[in-house]
Amino acid sequence: MLRSASASPVRTAVYFYSSASGMVRSFAQRLGREVFDLSEREVRRSVPAGPWVLLTPSYKTGNVDNDTIPEPVRRFLSSPLARRRLVGVMGSGNRNFGEHYQAACRQIARTSGRPVLFEFELQGTSWDVEEARRILDDLDLALTAEHARLASGASGGVRGSR
Repeated sequence: MLRSASASPVRTAVYFYSSASGMVRSFAQRLGREVFDLSEREVRRSVPAGPWVLLTPSYKTGNVDNDTIPEPVRRFLSSPLARRRLVGVMGSGNRNFGEHYQAACRQIARTSGRPVLFEFELQGTSWDVEEARRILDDLDLALTAEHARLASGASGGVRGSR
């Protein structure tokens, strides 16, 4: 069921992958919304119920044999329905990676045609968390307004909200 523009916005879920360091997990858990850990097999095998945002680290450090996109993220994105419901990408990176900083986030955004919503370094600062929360809240409002507009029969669209 679609909500009206005056209804509370649906909070867009965040799917994330974090290495053993736990830095991306720490950031995701501080967002104050529902998050799903792609390191868990059942999460990787699921399909998001609606619009979702990907939060991914980048690992490539210049070694051509290293893949930029973590394998659990790649597997999750192999689902056509999951890809269709993706509305944006956020990335964690390490500036020491130079030209490969945020490579996974940027590559996924470019390939999917979805925007890079936010980038931060390592586990992010308190400011980074607050800024990401604001961006996600704005996204929630835009998606809610788009759903209301579609329900009223108006034309146009928010990319990836179908």
